[in-house]
Amino acid sequence: MTIERAEKAIGYTFKDKTLLKRALTLASASEDNNQLLEFFGDAILEFIVSERIYSEEITEGALTERRKNLVADSALAPVSERLGLDKLLVKGKSDIFNKKAVPSAYEAVTAAIYLDGGMEEAKKFVLSTLDFSVGETVVNYKGKLQELLQSGGGACPEYCRKEIGTERNHRFSVSVEAFGKTFVGEADNVKSAEQAAAESALKYYETKFQKF
Repeated sequence: MTIERAEKAIGYTFKDKTLLKRALTLASASEDNNQLLEFFGDAILEFIVSERIYSEEITEGALTERRKNLVADSALAPVSERLGLDKLLVKGKSDIFNKKAVPSAYEAVTAAIYLDGGMEEAKKFVLSTLDFSVGETVVNYKGKLQELLQSGGGACPEYCRKEIGTERNHRFSVSVEAFGKTFVGEADNVKSAEQAAAESALKYYETKFQKF
């Protein structure tokens, strides 16, 4: 591994070159390895991804699932391979089948960039390299609830909304009648609140009646 080659691959020039070397060194090769950087990078990555997807008009549960998909090893591994990090890893001779090392390298590099250049540089790296199309398809709870009710001869569900926030911090409460009960969802926008109310109704149906 050459530092120049690694910097070119990730698109960032380090002031402290030892950070990049450590980020790409596995425990099988040295005591000065990327394990702590991997741990720190995981948290930084979750923050950057959370901030990036926060404005998407989906429920909290759906956001959590989307973030989980984006930062999963299965999503990070191809990104690491596309950047060539898998070929830049420094590892012990017997360390051949360490599949975890490839996605972990991306997390470690994210932390190294953060420590060397700050959050803005870390954001540039993540936002320009991570594939945000992963997990983009989310559950349409309103559509599922409408389909379920109408399949049983029921009417299309009606949503009643109420603003419960302030002028500076908007927040909405939405209720919907289904299965003889009232279900409520809250969110910073009406669409997300509607989805939350429908999700609550469907979870009740799943628990009391059957899987949908």
